[in-house]
Amino acid sequence: MKKAKSFTLIEITIVITIIGLIIGFVTSNFFSSLKKGRDARRKADLEQIQRALEMYYEDKKAYPTQAPGLGFPFGGKFCETPTCSSNEKIYMQNVPNDPVGSYSYQYQSDGTYYRLFSCIENNLDKGPGVRQTGYTATNCGLCGLCKYGVSSSNTTLP
Repeated sequence: MKKAKSFTLIEITIVITIIGLIIGFVTSNFFSSLKKGRDARRKADLEQIQRALEMYYEDKKAYPTQAPGLGFPFGGKFCETPTCSSNEKIYMQNVPNDPVGSYSYQYQSDGTYYRLFSCIENNLDKGPGVRQTGYTATNCGLCGLCKYGVSSSNTTLP
């Protein structure tokens, strides 16, 4: 009788376990990278909107008393007036939208200050403007409480 060469059940189980662990590490890093990428986009979007709001302030001596880009969700043009007629100055051609939730714009009714908020998906982010417990009285759509914020220089985040 000849002995056939083959793998034992234990060897096959060990190989499958190792492959499963490798796949687990790769996919967790992949999804973590996606979250970090969306967070970086949100921060860049709010900085762009912030620059447009400051240009608006220089021209009008007040911040807009409605969300730039014709309300929520953001998007559309940010002009001198909500109608955006053809002869108006355009501050942003296309106000960006949040990749998952929505941005939140808070303002003082007399236009003296504003606050902008967004989601943060990365629970380990501790950067400036990030509050992992969320900012009270904010709503960023599917994300719930907004966790990242920027504001005009004459006010602070709550």
